[in-house]
Amino acid sequence: MPIPGDDKFSAWRLCIAPMMKRTDRHFRYLLRLISPRARLYTEMITTGAILYGDRDRLLAHDEMEHPLAVQLGGSDIGDLTAAAGIAAAYDYDEINLNCGCPSDRVRSGRFGACLMAQPALVADCVKALRDSMAASMTLSVKLRLGIDDLYNYPYFRDFVGELADAGCRLFHVHARKACLSGFSPAENREIPPLNYDWVYHLKRDFPDIGVVLNGGIVRPETIRRHLSRVDGIMVGRHAYADPFAVMRYDRMACGDVIDPTTRSEIVKRYLPYIERERLRGVPLKRMSRHLLNLFKGQPGAKRWRRHLTHHGAAENADTEVVSEALACVSNPRAGPA
Repeated sequence: MPIPGDDKFSAWRLCIAPMMKRTDRHFRYLLRLISPRARLYTEMITTGAILYGDRDRLLAHDEMEHPLAVQLGGSDIGDLTAAAGIAAAYDYDEINLNCGCPSDRVRSGRFGACLMAQPALVADCVKALRDSMAASMTLSVKLRLGIDDLYNYPYFRDFVGELADAGCRLFHVHARKACLSGFSPAENREIPPLNYDWVYHLKRDFPDIGVVLNGGIVRPETIRRHLSRVDGIMVGRHAYADPFAVMRYDRMACGDVIDPTTRSEIVKRYLPYIERERLRGVPLKRMSRHLLNLFKGQPGAKRWRRHLTHHGAAENADTEVVSEALACVSNPRAGPA
C-alpha cells in the first residue's frame, strides 16, 4: 500500500546517493531497470571539470534515467552558476550542492564537508544558484550533521535554516558528523555514530522543507519507520553492493505497485543498452563491472562474477560475454567458467 506523506516531496521518497566511481550513467541505467521510481544522482562532479573538461563524458545520460540530479562540488559562486547552467542544458531535474564529502582532496578544493564551517558562503552559493536556475529545476544540498568541533544540534539547525532562508528547500542529510582530520572517507562513512534523531528533529523544526535521511539504511523493513519522520530516504553503498535490493527499497518506500521482475530479466533488458554503448565505442568492462553484484547471494553468483571479470575486460568483449555469464547463474553446474 502507498506510504502516507507530503506529496510535495514524494519524488524524493527513495533516492540513490551520489557515489564516486559508482553512480556513472551505466550504473544509473541499470538501476532504472530495477527501480522505476528511485531518484538517481550522478557522481560528484567538480565545477572545474564541467567548465574545462569533457562535458559530454561527464554529463551525458539516457532519457530513461529521469528523475535525475547532478551533484556539484565547488564553492566559487561564478563557477557554480556557470556549471549549473551547463548542467541545465543537459536536462537535469535537480542541482545538488555537495557540503558533505570529507575527503582530503575535496577539502583542499574548498568544497564538500568543510563548507559546513562557512554557512554564509554556502548561503551565498545557494542564493546565486537559486536565482540563476530555471523554475522547473530543484536545488538541494547534501550535508552532514556537523564537522569536527562544530557538532551540536543548534549549529546544524541554524546552518540549514540559513540555507533555507537563501532559497534551498530540500536537504539530504547523512546522519553522521564528518571528522576532517584523521579519518579516511571510508572511516567517515562508518565510525562516527549515526544520529537519526537530529534529522527527525530537523523536519519537526522545518516542516516546510524537504528532509531526506541518508546513512546506515540497509534493511528495507526500516524504511517505513524513517518515512514516518522524514520525507525520503537515500541509500548509498548497499545499493551498489546489492543492486537488486533496490527493488525492495522501491516497494517499501513508494508502495507495491511495480511489476515484479527477476535478475535474469533485468540482465536481458540491459543487453540492448550494452549493444548501443559498444557501438559508441564504450568498452564492455565499464558496464559489466556494475553487474557483478546483481546475483549476490544466488546460486552461481561466484561463477557469474568470475566470467564477467575474466572475459569482460577483453578489448572486443560484447554482449555474448554477459549472455554466457547469465548461463552460469541459470545453470550454475554447467555454465562456462
